[in-house]
Amino acid sequence: MSQPAGLSFEQAPQFSLPLRFFLTAPLFLIAAAILIALSPDALASRWTPQVLALTHALTLGFLAMVMLGALMQMLPVVAGSPLPALHLVARISHVSLVLGTAALMTGFLTGKAAAYGSGVVLLGVCFAVFLVAAATSLARAVAGVTVNGIRFAVLGLTLTILLGVALALLRAGWWTPPAIESAINAHVSFGLVGWVLLLVVGVAYQVVPMFQLTPPYPPRLSRWLAGALFALLLLHAAAPVLPPVAARIVDALLAAGILLFVAATLHLQSRRRRKLPDVTLDYWRLGMASLIASVAVWIVAQAWPAWADSDAYPLLLGTLFIGGFAASVVNGMLYKIVPFLAWFHLQAQLQATAGSIPTMKDMIAERWMRGQFRLHLIACVLLLGVPFWPQLGIAAGGVLALSAVVLWINLLSAVRRFIAHGGDFY
Repeated sequence: MSQPAGLSFEQAPQFSLPLRFFLTAPLFLIAAAILIALSPDALASRWTPQVLALTHALTLGFLAMVMLGALMQMLPVVAGSPLPALHLVARISHVSLVLGTAALMTGFLTGKAAAYGSGVVLLGVCFAVFLVAAATSLARAVAGVTVNGIRFAVLGLTLTILLGVALALLRAGWWTPPAIESAINAHVSFGLVGWVLLLVVGVAYQVVPMFQLTPPYPPRLSRWLAGALFALLLLHAAAPVLPPVAARIVDALLAAGILLFVAATLHLQSRRRRKLPDVTLDYWRLGMASLIASVAVWIVAQAWPAWADSDAYPLLLGTLFIGGFAASVVNGMLYKIVPFLAWFHLQAQLQATAGSIPTMKDMIAERWMRGQFRLHLIACVLLLGVPFWPQLGIAAGGVLALSAVVLWINLLSAVRRFIAHGGDFY
């Protein structure tokens, strides 16, 4: 495999920096799965301690863990702008994210203020360090559609963290923010759409054509979509003070923008140059189908207040967006990013000739990736029934845990091959 043109691979960080994030993430997915399996009755409402703990295990421990690791790799390579003090930032961000997420989950589950407070402080340290470093990197980055998408995603993350701090102060009894319900909804919206979705959009501009051998995204779409979605999200957060008609128009445009990204991605994937089976493509298609379903469920809730007020609605929406869309796309990207980095660093360190080191496809056995995808798909299907039949959570959690274990083993297999062929992490 040759290095894609237009990327600054000479500035790529050492393999160990992003890898520590990638190998930690499946462990939090396992923890979330265990919570689902052990507490099926608690899954009847979004506000139970178990649901709050597993939601943050997924969004912080799995999704944010992978995304921070990916950005530490992508900003030097794609934007030509490494994070300042990268080694220190990586160590602080990783350790504080691991400990902070674990402490926050413990605080939710036990109700102990010390655990909850330490979790909030550690997570505050993690994101403060990372956001300052990312903002510095992005300020001097070479402009481009991927960089612009990342910039809006980082803004979304910043707003998510600020709103999260306000809600943490509320939970601790130190401060009562105005419009609590609106603050909670904005925290969720900016976290899932402003951070997760916009980062996927920005990264997709680079990784879909590069790894899936598709044509590039249409230039007009890639130039304005991320900014338009972020602006609409700001208006959506301000919906309580907007006229009802204006709020409905904003919601309709936001849904249309998301569906436009889905349609463009699926269209490009249908035009890829190689039609060989690719498990990563299956993960993306599952993610896009789940994103369509998420938008559909959200639209129904706007038109049917009784459904919007039910306990099942937020759980179903969260399952579709976090599990079906975000976790699927991130899982698929891990199967491209980790083997590529293992191959790239082997080739760079050993100056290897063709055939002397494993190819990118050889780093993880295809049958193991395919098997893990099937487990993930079964888990997603089972999880869709949990809001209506919580006892299904026992089976769903068990299958999800097995899927996460296989994902972890698969990623470790790429690391083992890297080491076996003389790769050096430092």
